Amino acid sequence: MPEPHAAIRVGRRFHASPARVFDAWLDPAIARRWLFATATCPIEQMQIDARVGGSFRFVEERYGEDVDYRGEYTEIVRHRRLSFILATDRHLVTRVRVEVLPRKCDGSALTLVHQDVPREYASHTRARWIGMLYGLGATLDLLALS
Repeated sequence: MPEPHAAIRVGRRFHASPARVFDAWLDPAIARRWLFATATCPIEQMQIDARVGGSFRFVEERYGEDVDYRGEYTEIVRHRRLSFILATDRHLVTRVRVEVLPRKCDGSALTLVHQDVPREYASHTRARWIGMLYGLGATLDLLALS
């Protein structure tokens, strides 16, 4: 019998330092540009309390309806690792772990593992994370130019 839940693993390399990549997850001015946002569905509201036990909330408008992402930070190891519980308005509660490591030549490598994702949402969730990490890279590249 197949497992009812999946673990999704995605990764991406960035030209930015591990500190810059990590901070983009917790800095509200940067996170609102890419985290849970898309080009056509920007973040309408957000709050980040960046501490272990602190919470976050992102609200995007999608097709005329609000989509709510909220959670609690369970681990913060500055510039290295971030873990949080993620809940959506679909009443799904999952766990996300992000690791950021320096690359030998320059920049950093990020690995994200999203656990407890119901199998019927796994493909969509993986595609969303790939898109968001692309958005993170584009955001960091734009910030580097300014």
